[in-house]
Amino acid sequence: MKVTVKLFATLKKDRFSEPSAVDLDDGSTVRDLLEILRIDEIDVGILVINARDATFDQKLSAGDSVTIIPPIGGG
Repeated sequence: MKVTVKLFATLKKDRFSEPSAVDLDDGSTVRDLLEILRIDEIDVGILVINARDATFDQKLSAGDSVTIIPPIGGG
């Protein structure tokens, strides 16, 4: 199945800068997607699937849109 992934800020480095389709096995979770993209859970500040908050254990479906944003710091 294919899901569309949009990465922000530092997560784009050495990956892709535009939303991209990623092919996953049926029944894959967000955690599986992160493993394929080589993104550590600690590097995820905001996780959204189809414009709704998501969890790492959430199962993905064909056509889902996944947005991953790193933690935001400042001071």
